[in-house]
Amino acid sequence: MTTTKPEQANTNFSLLLIIVSDLTRNKLRVLLYLAVIVSAMAVILGSHHNRQQVIALEDLMEEKDQLDVEWRNLVLEQRALTEHNRIETLVEKQLDMYRPTADDEVVVKLK
Repeated sequence: MTTTKPEQANTNFSLLLIIVSDLTRNKLRVLLYLAVIVSAMAVILGSHHNRQQVIALEDLMEEKDQLDVEWRNLVLEQRALTEHNRIETLVEKQLDMYRPTADDEVVVKLK
C-alpha cells in the first residue's frame, strides 16, 4: 500500500508534464481557445451592459410619461383658472368691481 502512493504522485507529475507539453506543441490551438473564451466573456459583458441600458431607458420613459401626464393636468388647471367667467366672478365678489354701463363710459379724444 505504501508503494502505490509514490507512484500516484509520479503519475500526477507525469500527467502535468504531458498537459504542459501538449499545450506548448499546440500553441495556435491554445491561442484560439483563449480567444474564444475572451470573446465569450466580451459578449456576456456587452449583453449585461445592454440590459442595464434598456432598464435605464424604460425608467426614463416611465418618468417621461408621468411628467407628460402632470404637464397635461397643469395645462388644464391653467385653462380653468384663466377662464374669463371665473375671473369676472372673482372680481365682482372680492373687489366689488363691475362692468361699466354705457352711461358710465367716458370717451377721451386725443388731438
